[in-house]
Amino acid sequence: MQGKWLEDFLLLAQERSFTRAAELRHVTHPAFGRRIRALEAWAGTPLVEPGGGPVRLTPAGEAFRDTAEQMVRMLAQSHDELQAVAGRQARAITLATGRTLARTIVADWLARHAAVLQTAELRVITRTLDEAVAMLQRGEVSFSLLYHHAAIAVRLDGRQFGHLTVMHDKLVPVTRTDADGRPLHSLSAPGTVPYLAFSRSMALGRLVEDHLAQHPQAPRLRRCVDCDSADANYEYVLRGLGVAWMPWSMVRADCQAGRLAVAGDPGLQVHFDVRLYRPKRHLGTAAEQFWANITSA
Repeated sequence: MQGKWLEDFLLLAQERSFTRAAELRHVTHPAFGRRIRALEAWAGTPLVEPGGGPVRLTPAGEAFRDTAEQMVRMLAQSHDELQAVAGRQARAITLATGRTLARTIVADWLARHAAVLQTAELRVITRTLDEAVAMLQRGEVSFSLLYHHAAIAVRLDGRQFGHLTVMHDKLVPVTRTDADGRPLHSLSAPGTVPYLAFSRSMALGRLVEDHLAQHPQAPRLRRCVDCDSADANYEYVLRGLGVAWMPWSMVRADCQAGRLAVAGDPGLQVHFDVRLYRPKRHLGTAAEQFWANITSA
């Protein structure tokens, strides 16, 4: 059944004339008649009384008239809604990333590229690294912002996906300072040190664990917290609960202000990159403009 058959039928019921209805629908009289007969074949019963003179609907036709009006209204409404959705999608930029990167790099982008967001909407979806990669592969997002390091290598087909390195960062063991500005905890001190760990479900957690497992002089740590939130571990460090390996981009200002201090030597730091990945195919207008702004920054 075609939507135009419903409109034909309703116009015929209104005009009571095949000739007039065909003229208003800009089709020939025979073609209009074939469309009405096709609708009757779909309905499985006559909708128009046979014979000359003004058109009269059968009882089935009269009953179907209200249904046809509702169906035409619903189709028109659905069409308008779909067009609105399509318009929003064309203006949407979808980005999958981790919670920590959403808090740091994405927040910085929102501030620096506000002009793009005047005509577009950035949808930020926080997921684990593996989930963010899978979403990009399935075409569910325009971009994925991910950590890059040999220990957590992202495997994406270079023929289908490209990337841009947007930041070099490092994980640094930090602790709160005391009233004299000295570290509350030191990784070079004798004994064990309370360790505020990232969960291994986090890319950052895997980076730290891999680094410590291979370090010839890894400090003695007492794992007292295992958390899947960088924001939470940051708060725990500020409260003096132990040492945590935090992204330098998150704690630089605190270290410079003396609220936090580096708890170990540079050999305990873990350097990594942050990359923005995208499909090589053409994306929507807003997404391509976003990419252009990031690459030219």
